[in-house]
Amino acid sequence: MTTALVTGANKGIGLEIVKRLLAEGMTVYLGARDPEKGEKAAADVGARFVALDVTDAESVRRAAETIDRLDVLVNNAGITGGRMNAPGEADLGVIRDVFETNVFGVITVTEAFLPLLRKSAHARIVNVSSMVGSLASMLANDTPNSLAYVPSKTALNAVTLSYAKAEPDIRINAACPGYCATDLNNHSGYRTAAQGANAAVTLATLDDGGPTGGFYDEDGPIAW
Repeated sequence: MTTALVTGANKGIGLEIVKRLLAEGMTVYLGARDPEKGEKAAADVGARFVALDVTDAESVRRAAETIDRLDVLVNNAGITGGRMNAPGEADLGVIRDVFETNVFGVITVTEAFLPLLRKSAHARIVNVSSMVGSLASMLANDTPNSLAYVPSKTALNAVTLSYAKAEPDIRINAACPGYCATDLNNHSGYRTAAQGANAAVTLATLDDGGPTGGFYDEDGPIAW
């Protein structure tokens, strides 16, 4: 039985990814930092709950001790930090908080679970990123000018490439869900959370010969 862990998964895109992986026949751990919300969401969909705050190293360590097998890790947890933090109005505290979750949290979780993933014959890591982190998109003026959320996703893309180079036996990719209506953006997106799960689920269920070290949306590769 393939076993998966999805972080930040008690609602939104994370919860939709959990549902889809369950439908694929996987055993799925639903990671969330709020035990009450996490346990309810897991019970509602038939997943296993694991308490997991990606910004708390001790919480991550305990979660890694709880799970004894892992084939698929989906690093979905993320925050925006509220206002965009454009150059000239930067709030360094907010920027640090965003990077703590979106970048350092991904590294903390990935490092903790790599020993289990290395034991899997079909390991996959999916980092839920965003098109706004694309340097090509920034150059084309297609993204907001932010010093918090936007560059955190650019950094996450670089982290994805670094792990893909270091772990050639694991398929490791970044997924762009598109602009989805979730709590992250006060439900202003034009796509549903279910649609947002498409790219991540595709990458989580890749064949052994599938790509690694790439950045994808549901239609295929997108520019770094």
